[in-house]
Amino acid sequence: MTTKSNVCLVLHILLCGITIAQNESKPIEQLNEVVVSDSRFELKREYSGKTIIKITKQEIEANQGQSLASLINTKSGIEITGSRSNAGQNLGVRIRGGVSRQVVVLIDGVQVSDGSQIGNEYDLRLITLSNIESIEIIKGAASTLYGSGAATAVIQIITKKVSKKAIQSNILSSIGTNQSQENQNFDIANFNNTINLNGTLKKLSYNAAFNHQFSDGISAALVENGERDAFSKYSTDLNLGYQFTDNFTINVLGNYTDITSDFDSGSFFDAQGNVFDSEQQRIGLSTKNKYNNGSFNLNAAYSKFERDFKSNFPFTALAESYVVDAYNKYIFKDKLYTIIGLNILNNRVKLNENEEFTNIDPYINAVYISDFGLNINAGVRLNNHSEYGSHFIYNANPSYIIKHKSNQIKLLGSYSTSFSSPSLNQLFGAFGPNPNLEPEESVTLEGGAEYNIDDKLRASSIYFYREETNSILFDFTEGYFNTLTTNYASGIELELETKITKNLKASANYTYTNVDDNTVLVPKHKINTGLNYTLNKNTLMALNYQYTAKRLANDFTTFPSTLVTLDSFGLLNFNVNHTLKNNKIKLFARLDNLFNTTYQDAYGFTTLGFNTRLGLTIDLF
Repeated sequence: MTTKSNVCLVLHILLCGITIAQNESKPIEQLNEVVVSDSRFELKREYSGKTIIKITKQEIEANQGQSLASLINTKSGIEITGSRSNAGQNLGVRIRGGVSRQVVVLIDGVQVSDGSQIGNEYDLRLITLSNIESIEIIKGAASTLYGSGAATAVIQIITKKVSKKAIQSNILSSIGTNQSQENQNFDIANFNNTINLNGTLKKLSYNAAFNHQFSDGISAALVENGERDAFSKYSTDLNLGYQFTDNFTINVLGNYTDITSDFDSGSFFDAQGNVFDSEQQRIGLSTKNKYNNGSFNLNAAYSKFERDFKSNFPFTALAESYVVDAYNKYIFKDKLYTIIGLNILNNRVKLNENEEFTNIDPYINAVYISDFGLNINAGVRLNNHSEYGSHFIYNANPSYIIKHKSNQIKLLGSYSTSFSSPSLNQLFGAFGPNPNLEPEESVTLEGGAEYNIDDKLRASSIYFYREETNSILFDFTEGYFNTLTTNYASGIELELETKITKNLKASANYTYTNVDDNTVLVPKHKINTGLNYTLNKNTLMALNYQYTAKRLANDFTTFPSTLVTLDSFGLLNFNVNHTLKNNKIKLFARLDNLFNTTYQDAYGFTTLGFNTRLGLTIDLF
């Protein structure tokens, strides 16, 4: 299919849709939407002094067919390398110029970290988008509430809510192409299927989900006539809840995920027979005991990870993680929201010997909401690391609301510190370990404003600055080491959401990121734009464009490695969602990279060309 044909197809769909009767579209969610992650209280967005991205259930449903990483990659300040490549490609989560290990991931309030990974980061490929209710992303340091590692962001995943009915079930199924720019054969090579069963039986609630994903069709490495590298994922999620009394509830959560993927030996280097297997087992417990003006909460989880690489250089990594987070929440006269907690984290990795470390962190956080527009979010944490001793962490996030009729302006600021200990792999692993590494420490400063007009417009402008000492880097000759200099990252994030007409909404975000000269895969400029058109109450169309500026990348085909510059690129995507009249069946279609643009996401690895996907969701009962 040619570029001209691609554009004509989109125009045909849009023109046909214009003849359908129009109806009211849903209003844009503004400052009064509820956010949780920055305080652990359900508070209006206007009371937050942090920069929070909220991805709602409606937005997730409108973007079915994407991966979690590709959806998050459309937000300001975020660049996820590998999200536009073969499904088995490693993901690099870079937020505000940072790296993956500086991002904390939580699932239903419980921190998940994978000690089998080099940097202890969590692999977003293990999470299934169709099982997510909503996502909150806090940008900037959030170590006071979430501990070591939360230096650049926290990604909070909330899984799907349980129906109040005795039984509810739905299935999601989609098929599509999986092709590069050069291979446009339109073979069906991408499959995704999910089945969910949930409900409430008196005091018992349950939620079970099974997902299978498979893709084939392209080589991971950018080579001519390379071997097709297949990707397969199976995952099972279970959540059982019991409400003993009106005030006391308990939930037991479990997950098993297995990923099997072919992989190549490096950039521009095809290899046959290389297979990667990643297995996650997780079980958790969550309790909540409410009382007048407060509640006592306990979250605990055990996770086990095994990653096995079969190649000419075989490698196996085994890791376990224990997390306990106990905290008490209390509200004073609807003005002061306080939380006092104790967080315990134990990571274990099987290397040459069994290695482990433990964090035991008490913390306090409070949010003050005044009657005259001033709001303050502040807290402290004492990080007690079994190898590195104690570190004091704190944050202060004031904000001020100015209201005039239907207009609101929120002025916000933030000053936060963070502490990130080296991973066990960096200290004792097989590749360049350094047992003398020191922890990374950073200070983050933010300031900006957010402007709202009813449900018609939201605009924000944020400046951020991060100063980092003892940054951990890797060199093939030295292994892991701490830098002697201070590293800096700064930038500006602009966001806009507006309702042009009752049926047409537009959104845009721009990020300028200024980092050290040798920082790789962080674009200085990035733009995301979108147009959402509601044809009627059952049909929604969206056209999205993403521009990514030039970035530096490591060329590992030379020794020692050198830096190369990856060209800028722009991608145009289109999707349509339609709900049938009985509201039981929802259909969706996606057209990605409409112009079949050639680009490189990670140097020397294949990226996705023009691709199509069709799918449906069926509510069985």
